[in-house]
Amino acid sequence: MTDAEYTNIWMRPERPARGPKPTYSRAQITEAAVRIADTEGLEAATMRRIATEIGAGAMSLYRYVPSRDDLIQLMADRLMGEIDVEGMPSGDWRADLTRYADGLRAMWLRHPWIATVNRSLPGLGPHQLLLIERVVGVLDAHLPIDENLGLMAVLNGYVEGAVRDEVSQAEELRRSGLSESEWAARSHPYVRRLLESGEYPIFSKIALEARQPRLSRDDRFRYGLERVLDCLAAALPSP
Repeated sequence: MTDAEYTNIWMRPERPARGPKPTYSRAQITEAAVRIADTEGLEAATMRRIATEIGAGAMSLYRYVPSRDDLIQLMADRLMGEIDVEGMPSGDWRADLTRYADGLRAMWLRHPWIATVNRSLPGLGPHQLLLIERVVGVLDAHLPIDENLGLMAVLNGYVEGAVRDEVSQAEELRRSGLSESEWAARSHPYVRRLLESGEYPIFSKIALEARQPRLSRDDRFRYGLERVLDCLAAALPSP
């Protein structure tokens, strides 16, 4: 499809102005695609597989969702709708952004395949637009828009970086068949050798003194999030 022929999925009417009522809906197709991706991975969410899931003909679904890119946009926006931003901005920017960060992380952990979606270009679906209005709106009264966007990028970068690590670690453990403690135990002999060598004093300090690696995943995430929010606070104008 050329640029001249492209029409954003959000500009396409859900149903034609005339003719019979559609048998299916984009929401129904999207829900089926998300279910498949959650259980079998994103690559399994093909039109043929979705059609089997909802009892339709594969080719008929293209009347509702013209391309794979459109399907991915619908799925990604559907996931953004899971993040609860009701009541934001509340007037307490730190509480609002903590709640948003927790919701974003939880969504990624429920749907780890989202880590494989290229989201460098915004889809600007209805749920994403709501997030923009509510979350970026949290700091709108405090900062010029460019400063606001820069701080939101810092926050989103931390959350997505942290949860990508969680998702990849969970996948590595799944493939290995080991528990987290069993995985760590495999490295003990090598770590002991490194410590005894005396050649890596900073690594030794990390291994022997650092508290973060011994925290739960939830506590590690919250520890880092609090540091990020402290940085945001330092960038805000004084009351």
